[in-house]
Amino acid sequence: MTLYLVRHADAGSRNPYSPVDHLRELSEDGWRQAARIAERLGDAGVTRVLSSPYPRCRQTVEPLANRIGVAVESHDALAEGADERAALALMHTLAGTEAVLCSHGDIIPGVIRLLELTGTAINGRRGNAKGSVWTIASDGGRLVAAAYAKTPRKPHSVAR
Repeated sequence: MTLYLVRHADAGSRNPYSPVDHLRELSEDGWRQAARIAERLGDAGVTRVLSSPYPRCRQTVEPLANRIGVAVESHDALAEGADERAALALMHTLAGTEAVLCSHGDIIPGVIRLLELTGTAINGRRGNAKGSVWTIASDGGRLVAAAYAKTPRKPHSVAR
């Protein structure tokens, strides 16, 4: 079984001084990346789609959820500023299922580091680009291997 840990797609630049930065939505490039993620994972057997409650994360996985006919489940453990251990604990509860989890650039590197510290093999190069996907294999409830891949942006526009 496989988990897919997705960093939200492009949503412009963070504004640490904005009191509403958490409401930031995807850019046009981000919508293109979200469409590519839906194409890539749409036939992967995914049965659950989980996301940070932030709009940019939900929007990243909504095209996939729509394609496979499931609702996006919000989880605070995936929110920006959450404890990486909470995100990892959520992933352990999902081991043995086919699920997508969408989170943020401050959470994912810590989760990958914790996976490595607990014995998960990290295959290939590492990264944390917007719209990227970590594919994490599980075996008998254990998270055993993880591999990173970027999601390119398509040059054409997409319908939302």
